Amino acid sequence: MPFRLHGRDRAGLDCVGLAALALDLRPVPTGYPLRGHGGAAAWLDARLTGVAAAAAGDVLLLSTGPGQLHLGIWTGGGLVHADLGLGRVVERSGAPPWPILGTWRRER
Repeated sequence: MPFRLHGRDRAGLDCVGLAALALDLRPVPTGYPLRGHGGAAAWLDARLTGVAAAAAGDVLLLSTGPGQLHLGIWTGGGLVHADLGLGRVVERSGAPPWPILGTWRRER
């Protein structure tokens, strides 16, 4: 699936759109800049439960650079995320290469 800023459907997704689609999270924020969409934690807090350790299917909030936040979905052995540099949604195996700021889970 292609990367598209503010993408919310099969035409393209960004990291927020990916998390929203995968976990059916509504409403989905729009209009935030590519860098510094600092409301991500509050958006996740309102829809999911924060947890201390990640399990498969959890959403991770990551710090990919100064003032830049990113969401991904932990698979248990890798991270599915919308990769701007590659221009598509990908799965990266192994631990995330960025610091994890928080982890959220849908109550099961």
